[in-house]
Amino acid sequence: MTSASFSTHQNARPSPWVCRWAALIAPGASVLDVACGSGRHLRWLAGQGFAVTGVDLDAQALAGLAGVGTTVQADIENEPWPLAGRSFGAVVVTNYLWRPLLPTLLASVAPSGVLIYETFATGNETVGKPSRPDFLLRPGELLQACAAPGWRVVAFEDGFLPAPARFVQRIAAVRSGDGADAAPDELPPRYPLQQPQLLE
Repeated sequence: MTSASFSTHQNARPSPWVCRWAALIAPGASVLDVACGSGRHLRWLAGQGFAVTGVDLDAQALAGLAGVGTTVQADIENEPWPLAGRSFGAVVVTNYLWRPLLPTLLASVAPSGVLIYETFATGNETVGKPSRPDFLLRPGELLQACAAPGWRVVAFEDGFLPAPARFVQRIAAVRSGDGADAAPDELPPRYPLQQPQLLE
């Protein structure tokens, strides 16, 4: 876990956001979990049949993931990206923000792959930590990051969650098969919308 990665007491369970939008990932695809920590998502994704890779600074946390998938111990904020040249069927990021890395994370999503991102947002400083602006997404920031040609935003939410109280922003976005604007037949199926409820 790095200085910009934060835990909540729910860390034993995978995020409902990740679980819901993992349905967009192609069966058996490779998935990268960034700042994976003790591996709550790595374990869940491996259980869904994905080939998982986790990267984190904390060697001790990664040691507990032996046999789950591939792990990479690296300081991704101060050292070169350890997975340069590799791409994945999905990139998953939760409770972590290091803005200089955002372009690299987008570039690490393979054509037809998925970005699933969820972390703290502006407003969280009123209820707890993280409270520094460096670690809080600005309004619409993930939408702006995925506004490049070749990306389709499937879902986006920005708001408040209770128990524990926190403000979060989250997105699920699909990269087209050729890096250009996605054609309808390149996109995953549309999933039925749930009953209106901001931030489950």
